[in-house]
Amino acid sequence: MKDASRQPSFRSSRVRRWSAYLWREAIFDGRRTIAPAFTKPKPTQWSGERLTAAWLGHATVLINFFGVWIVTDPAFFARVGIRLPGFTIGPKRLTAPALSMHELPRIDLVLLSHAHFDHFDLQTLHRFDFATKVVTAPHTKDLLRWSRLREVTELRWGEKKSISTLAGNINVSAFRVEHWGARMQRDNHRGYNGYILERKGRRIIFGGDTAMTSGFAELRSHGPIDLAIMSIGCYNPWIRTHCNPEEAVQMANDAGAQFIMPVHHQTFRLSFEPLREPIERFETALQKTPERLALREIGETFVLPIM
Repeated sequence: MKDASRQPSFRSSRVRRWSAYLWREAIFDGRRTIAPAFTKPKPTQWSGERLTAAWLGHATVLINFFGVWIVTDPAFFARVGIRLPGFTIGPKRLTAPALSMHELPRIDLVLLSHAHFDHFDLQTLHRFDFATKVVTAPHTKDLLRWSRLREVTELRWGEKKSISTLAGNINVSAFRVEHWGARMQRDNHRGYNGYILERKGRRIIFGGDTAMTSGFAELRSHGPIDLAIMSIGCYNPWIRTHCNPEEAVQMANDAGAQFIMPVHHQTFRLSFEPLREPIERFETALQKTPERLALREIGETFVLPIM
């Protein structure tokens, strides 16, 4: 499929107009209702002897990794953006999270890919307490200084950390993706990561946000990848910093991933592509191996098959 977001008509002037549109919508769409998630996960029924993951919306995935509870880039409120007393200026959800925060199990680890508002939601992060550990990108720890989170680890590309939990250790490695990390206009010093999670000989990739990059092929050196969690939306007109669905499949293939979980679509209107286009293109890209699709709708649950 020809990607319209790569055409000249989507250059700087179109990007500026689209940015202005998004901010107008963020401010004036207060009356729009938020649709419910497609279905609701039941984490109380998940086995601690399996790898189980549910997509809760946007880049937020709840994972039970053989008894270790993880949540990626958690965002659970109606809006993400600049928090002011009593309200938030920023995009409003199209679809509600599949679980509310009070329905979450006790979270052992929060994984943060970068400091953008839709991935590093302080309103959500302030709801976790000192018992939850955090792995985040370089130069982002300071954003959590007023939270109750006390054990925060920043990882640079190529660095690895073993995190201890009540269920045992989990190894987290950071790798380079093609994005950027600034939260505001001038803090370009902030980092951005993808991660490999490893436990009991199994491995999960959380790609965060990334444009197309050849770096995923290097992840094969870590061993077989069971599940790649890949962002597939927000590519039109932001193709320089977000991959399209076909590229997401290609990068997961480069890493040798057995299953792919597509996220970062259907939750916020952050770009120009139609709401269902990312998942439809993703399914087409996987039409020769459809069994590798971990899930397609917000709220669905994936369980790694026993080999």
